[in-house]
Amino acid sequence: MLAQHPLLLAVIAVALLLILIINLRLHAFIALIFVSALTGVLGGVATEQLLPTMMGGFGSTLASVAMLVGLGAMIGKVLEATGGADVLANSLINRFGENNAPFALGVASLLFGFPIFFDAGLIVMLPVILSVAARFKGSLLLYALPATGAFAAMHAMVPPHPGPVVAADLLGADIGLLILIGIITVLPTWYFGSFVWAKWIGARIEIALPELFSNVPVPEDERPKLWQVLLILVLPLLLIFGNTGINTYKVVSDIEQGNGLMNLLQTLGQTPIALLITLCVCLLLFYQKLGSEKLRELCDNALAPICAVILVTGAGGMFGGILRATGIGDALAGSLSDLGIPVIVAAFVIAASLRVAQGSATVALTTTAALVAPMVAAQSNLSAVDLCAIVIAIAGGASVLSHFNDSGFWLVSRLFGMDEKNTLQTWTPMVTLLGVFAFVFAAILSLLF
Repeated sequence: MLAQHPLLLAVIAVALLLILIINLRLHAFIALIFVSALTGVLGGVATEQLLPTMMGGFGSTLASVAMLVGLGAMIGKVLEATGGADVLANSLINRFGENNAPFALGVASLLFGFPIFFDAGLIVMLPVILSVAARFKGSLLLYALPATGAFAAMHAMVPPHPGPVVAADLLGADIGLLILIGIITVLPTWYFGSFVWAKWIGARIEIALPELFSNVPVPEDERPKLWQVLLILVLPLLLIFGNTGINTYKVVSDIEQGNGLMNLLQTLGQTPIALLITLCVCLLLFYQKLGSEKLRELCDNALAPICAVILVTGAGGMFGGILRATGIGDALAGSLSDLGIPVIVAAFVIAASLRVAQGSATVALTTTAALVAPMVAAQSNLSAVDLCAIVIAIAGGASVLSHFNDSGFWLVSRLFGMDEKNTLQTWTPMVTLLGVFAFVFAAILSLLF
């Protein structure tokens, strides 16, 4: 019966997860597997396809997250153990002042977030965030949320990230103009939706430093130079930027294959390869000081605490995959695509509904763009700014209400040592504010221009 009512099934599945995880205190990994299987059965997934569907969602999430988290954790552990994170933290604090440390972290994350994906950027910046938080009293949220909000906003709304690039291509929006409007929109969106929210919620909820952070002080004379730390942080940024820049150029220029150098730069700029190169450079920089045995020990120590992070994140991807297989997203799209409301509003509502239903922001973004493309094509009075504003509105809708079916929810929860209740109270409202503010600012730009 529930297979005929996929929206009701989604509500029941999420409610059951809330009860199991928050009320009954069942481990999230177990709860996600159980509810995923139950939802698949009740949602009409064929018996012979149930396990492959579950494993497909689990495996695809691990394929995109596990290697990044593992390599990033090793880089972060070496930076933490050598005092490199403290060096950059001190530099930021000296430049911006102690009272503006959360703002400084957010600005740095906005810059890093231009070419680098959300999960990779968060992993690379994690030791710096934790090092700054360790310097001052107060909740970890004051320092973590401005940085995570910056990465989330840039990843969802600004090319060359894949979601807005694909949406721009489907709607015929100009990539260059979208970058400009995306940045104009992201700056106030981040400030009000992430930085101001972090100050408010950080004063009300106390989150301690997670176990991932050892907080062992390193004497100043044994710490690396600032240029070494910046090299480790900027190197993946440059490599990934080269890849995304070339990809964007190929899309704009309609080029399928580039020359040998272009293809090499693309390969080196793939996020796992970029992080692997960065880790090798990091190990070489500190080889003489620490030696091979110490570096190996640090890498081993970095991997042990993140096993739970990776497994729970993969289970979140499994739940999202099951929801997609039951047709919940299709049901929502079909019921919302013909509402007869302004296209920019319809785009936001459809994207938000798909995001809540199946978890993936990128899937919600690209699916919504494909659904509203005919509506956009039918309106000849839309300007270039209007098209970009619609893309931003879709990205805003695809950002809201991150919860159990979103792998990013579990990544943030586990990396910062928060339980599910605290993550729902802090991370979920923040990304919702980011999405709503992005939609509001995009709508205002569309009205003005």
